[in-house]
Amino acid sequence: MRVRISLDDQLVAEIDRRVGRQCRSAFVERTVERALEDERRWEEIEASLGSIEARGHDWDADPAAWVKQGRRGDSLRVG
Repeated sequence: MRVRISLDDQLVAEIDRRVGRQCRSAFVERTVERALEDERRWEEIEASLGSIEARGHDWDADPAAWVKQGRRGDSLRVG
């Protein structure tokens, strides 16, 4: 689908320097896709805030020991 957008002349010049005039649309498309994915990720992060209780976890007493135990319990872990 074609969409008409307006960009500042300096912005277009920088795009052209980086990818060339022939690749403008592909560059803008990839950049918008990445920006939208970032927005989706942030929405998911914000939606999950507060979803884990503040207390009552296996790691509460000693988080470092809990992490160490998890690492040692992984038979596929190397190093």
